[in-house]
Amino acid sequence: MTPLRILVFANGVVPDLHAAARLPAPGDLIICADGGARHALALGLHPDVVIGDLDSISPKDLAHVKAQGAAVIRHPRDKDATDLELALSYALDLHPAAILIVGGLGDRLDHTLGSLALLLDPRLAGIACSLDDGIECVLLCRDRVDVDGGPGDQVSLIPWGGPVSGVVTDGLKWPLRGEGLAADRSRGISNELLASTAHIQVESGNLLVVRRRKPNSLD
Repeated sequence: MTPLRILVFANGVVPDLHAAARLPAPGDLIICADGGARHALALGLHPDVVIGDLDSISPKDLAHVKAQGAAVIRHPRDKDATDLELALSYALDLHPAAILIVGGLGDRLDHTLGSLALLLDPRLAGIACSLDDGIECVLLCRDRVDVDGGPGDQVSLIPWGGPVSGVVTDGLKWPLRGEGLAADRSRGISNELLASTAHIQVESGNLLVVRRRKPNSLD
């Protein structure tokens, strides 16, 4: 049986639908956080689950996903979690091998920071989880991660929540060989992939890894 991969569509910004169209794969389970259903529908996908307080999905889209057979799970508007957090928790209960969050980055800084903070959920340890909009991809390195892309893709390493020690990289233009990265310094910004994959490991701390695809790799 193929390991389950879940696409979670958030109600953030998807800047390039053509680029985002490369993200889904056959067999993906599609979960939409409220208005994130608009992105799934724009890509021609059939959501399996729509979850949230349903204040941002349009009546037309809601009727459409119901007609397609999606399960709709409504939460009260007064709640302690964002719709994306609810969708992510639902996805984790299904014990997937991988979770890809689409539309988790956007034009509201508070929501973007909140989406990034969700990567710290300890339940995600051991699960390949990233936020990706087709142009930028963000993942969290707790111990070791592989970054796939293409030569010249920009890669930034950002300590998240505190300093990170013992950073070792292989496959980046400017390597790190066991150094630390401080949360109040910008040393890890704007590195580059040398080939199709880079390997990053840390001794302690949490490291956000942000990859931005080269424009010509989006054609």
